[in-house]
Amino acid sequence: MEDKYSIESAEALANEAQRLPITEAVPKYEQLLAIFPTAAKYWKQYVEAHMAVNNDEATKQIFSRCLLNCLQIPLWRCYINFIRKANEKKGLEGQEETKKAFEFMLSYVGSDIGSGPVWTDYINFLKSLPAQNPQEESQRMIALRKVYQKAIVTPTHHIEQHWRDYENFENSVSRALAKGLVSEYQPKYNSARAVYRERKKYFDEIDWNMLAVPPSGSVKEELQWTAWKRFLAFEKENPQRIDTVSANKRISFTYEQCLMYLYHYPDIWFDYATWHAKCGSIDSAIKVYQRSLKALPDCALLRYAYAELEESRGAIQAAKKVYESLLGDGANATALSHIQFIRFLRRTEGVEAAKKYFLDARKSPNCTYHVYVAYATMAFCMDKDAKIAHNVFEVGLKRFMHEPGYILEYADFLSRLNDDRNIRALFERALSSLPPEESVEVWKRFSQFEQTYGDLASMLKVEQRRKEALARTNEEGASALENSLQDVVSRYSFMDLWPCSTNELEHLSRQDWLSSNMKKKVEKSTLANEADKTSGQLLNSNISSKLVYPDTSRMVVYDPRQKPGLTTPGLPSSASPLPSSSAPSVLTTSGVPTVPNAIPKALPPALAAFIASLPPADGPLPDVDYVLSICLQSTLPVAEPGKLATQAHVGPASSDASGSSKSHLYKPRDRRGKKRDADRQDDDDTSTVQSQPLPKDAFKIRQLRKARVAAASVQSGAASYGSVQTGSASYGSGFSGEQSGSYG
Repeated sequence: MEDKYSIESAEALANEAQRLPITEAVPKYEQLLAIFPTAAKYWKQYVEAHMAVNNDEATKQIFSRCLLNCLQIPLWRCYINFIRKANEKKGLEGQEETKKAFEFMLSYVGSDIGSGPVWTDYINFLKSLPAQNPQEESQRMIALRKVYQKAIVTPTHHIEQHWRDYENFENSVSRALAKGLVSEYQPKYNSARAVYRERKKYFDEIDWNMLAVPPSGSVKEELQWTAWKRFLAFEKENPQRIDTVSANKRISFTYEQCLMYLYHYPDIWFDYATWHAKCGSIDSAIKVYQRSLKALPDCALLRYAYAELEESRGAIQAAKKVYESLLGDGANATALSHIQFIRFLRRTEGVEAAKKYFLDARKSPNCTYHVYVAYATMAFCMDKDAKIAHNVFEVGLKRFMHEPGYILEYADFLSRLNDDRNIRALFERALSSLPPEESVEVWKRFSQFEQTYGDLASMLKVEQRRKEALARTNEEGASALENSLQDVVSRYSFMDLWPCSTNELEHLSRQDWLSSNMKKKVEKSTLANEADKTSGQLLNSNISSKLVYPDTSRMVVYDPRQKPGLTTPGLPSSASPLPSSSAPSVLTTSGVPTVPNAIPKALPPALAAFIASLPPADGPLPDVDYVLSICLQSTLPVAEPGKLATQAHVGPASSDASGSSKSHLYKPRDRRGKKRDADRQDDDDTSTVQSQPLPKDAFKIRQLRKARVAAASVQSGAASYGSVQTGSASYGSGFSGEQSGSYG
């Protein structure tokens, strides 16, 4: 199979195996179950194929492999049917074996929400047992009562049926005794039924046909993970308030069912083992970790967690074996596994054992500078031996001089020793060998060191050297050598204390960014400013040779009156191409348009001028459809339609700059009336067209239509307002909708 965990391929393989004879189907089933070891439906199909040919030995072997890892009712019912069939002719001995098989099955899957039929089968089996004497009959009744009383307190789909059967059973035995027993178990049954209703909500969210595949981040997988987490949290709350042993057994069963589907999720294994450890069952936690390592052999996280558990309980040798399994043969061991094993040996066996392994780990081809740093830090912090730590750093420097991270760690170590002379020597040695593009962080740390240990002259000297070294790595050139306020901020800040306000800091950051992008801005603004703002003519700027030119012969003029597949009378059937003399649209090498190089001639002059005056955008292009959808959903304030229409018929005499002059068409009112009118005016100004009721008389409807026409003309900018000859109102702001005309 190309995809090892392909669901479609797995189903195809299962269907193919089902059609083959059992001898030919066995390799297919083994291949399938090696990939999906917790797929109960494939195990059931496999075992039924053996049962069909009465291969009892193979059937028993398959059940022993899958039952305890696949706690699913259909598979377990298949198992009990096999046991009953195998023991039906063995008499009393066979009946006893079947009874033990039922009890074994109920101890594992009896708490499943779908285990109702299993309880019913067991009850019917007990009823079918013959009683040779009154003593055996009494024992049979006692056994039935116990099973009934367990069934009626187990939240399953058949809990109500079990309660009715129990009532009938007790009444058939003794009505006098039934009354007391029924009243005793009534509250327990009610509690179990209430828990069943809650449990069913979580049960319905889970896909019980899902196969266990590694997490891929799909939405379905995340939903299933969330559903299982919620189900586990519900069970951990012990909603039925049963005893601790029974509650833990139910939680463990839920975890086992969860692992059937989230088999490749390390967090589920870790949670399961941690829960066992918190409950005091360390042995169970260890078994869970051992199973998890078989399920996820490449998961280092689970191995570290397992080793930690063994070490915490004092099993040093067991923990050491886990660490050695991480190291493997040593050739493929990671640097982290070396470091963690060195720390483990230092904790458990002492300094010499850690030192001995470090000397061996140095020879590993996968040994990085991190191993040297970790061992030197351990020697300095835990062994209090600065000399050994210094020697380790010096030995590592010969091998990792080209690693900026190692230089910085070595510098930190020397800073703890307050050895400023060696720190300066280290920086000088490192910067002389590191290429400029990799020395940025080293120069930064060198500057910080001089700010702490040096005087003003040395501080300024290092900063100047830093600028000269890094100027060769960027496009700023000589401008990078100039001093700026950012340098002062860097020198005179300490931790989270700054020598300037937040606004000043943001301003400096913005200016620094603008300076670094000044050349790009100038080039782009030059292209944008060459547009003719009055006539909307095409741009005639000099295009950089790096830009990609489109094929103008294939361009057509867009006409909104045309629709695909239709032609408008008076228009040609196909749009005419652009003239060859027109400049093409400016495209970058990535194919993203930057500055518009052509303004469509069909636009009104005012809109063409507005587009030409737009500054160049330096950033990602907006999603036009998304912006338009937001604009269409927004509610923009407009002027009152009635007043707008009235003002449209009256020529304005003058208009002040602020738009605050009032019309004298309204009669003067008293102060109280003015206040009420002002409040009403404020309410009207903030109201929108959508929120105003439609007028009922024809005159107001005509006025409203005229107002809408006038408002549309204002927003389009096609007309010029503020002139007496136009006979229209003058507006101070097209966005606020406030009137600024003064009527005489």
